[in-house]
Amino acid sequence: MKNKPRPKTIIAVTGLVLFAIVQLYPLYWLVMFSLKSNADILMSDNILGWPAVFQWQNYATVFSHSTIPRYLINSAIYTGATVFVVGILTAMAAYAIARMKWKISGFVLMFFVVGIMIPPHAALLPLYQVLEATHLRNVPYVGLIIVYVAFAIPMSTMILVSFFKAIPRELEEAALIDGCGIFGLFWRIMIPLIMPALATASIFTVMGTWNDLLLVQTYVDVNDLKTITVGVLDFVGVHARKLGFIGAGLVTATVPVIFIYMLFSEKIQKSLLEGAIKG
Repeated sequence: MKNKPRPKTIIAVTGLVLFAIVQLYPLYWLVMFSLKSNADILMSDNILGWPAVFQWQNYATVFSHSTIPRYLINSAIYTGATVFVVGILTAMAAYAIARMKWKISGFVLMFFVVGIMIPPHAALLPLYQVLEATHLRNVPYVGLIIVYVAFAIPMSTMILVSFFKAIPRELEEAALIDGCGIFGLFWRIMIPLIMPALATASIFTVMGTWNDLLLVQTYVDVNDLKTITVGVLDFVGVHARKLGFIGAGLVTATVPVIFIYMLFSEKIQKSLLEGAIKG
């Protein structure tokens, strides 16, 4: 006979299920909201329930009569480029700090820690002046990507340093004995080992870049180069009386982030588990 689940297990599972429902219900409500007409939203007695008639044309309007598709592409470009650059730079920096012996490695690590403490609002004007002086603000995508990379590097470096320090040095010694060079050691041995941590750091970078509104509004003047956050803001202003359209626009802006998280969820869970075990 199979062992019956313990009361503590039942309580824990029940609590986790309730927590999941609480977390997922707003997303469910937003999807239902996006498929309703104004009558369903404003005059229905069951505002939290399913729509009387599913208004799929709300999504057709989003993609055919708004700038949201263009802004989605822009957000994907900004986010993809930022994640790629930050991943390469911070992996190399973290490896040098955690695995190589040099006198000022501790100072460099502290330099990155200080970078986490600087809020974007405090750097708006200095960065604007720097981008103007270097004529990068008007270069498509480049100026804003540089800013995103600068703000994402400290957190990503901190995450990767902690994982690099936990890797046994015997792996490096064995690879070097087998004739592996420093670059081969880094790319073939170390990078695969820190992929869970790299996925976790990438999620932080994606969230910070995709959801940004302040920086893009400050540094980007050309409408065709703005991001989905600006697109949703404009969409709300244009369709203020069409609530279902607004819901469809919000869902369209939210789904890519959820998809990215689902794509990396396994590696993130592995990263958190390894961190807990090593801690």
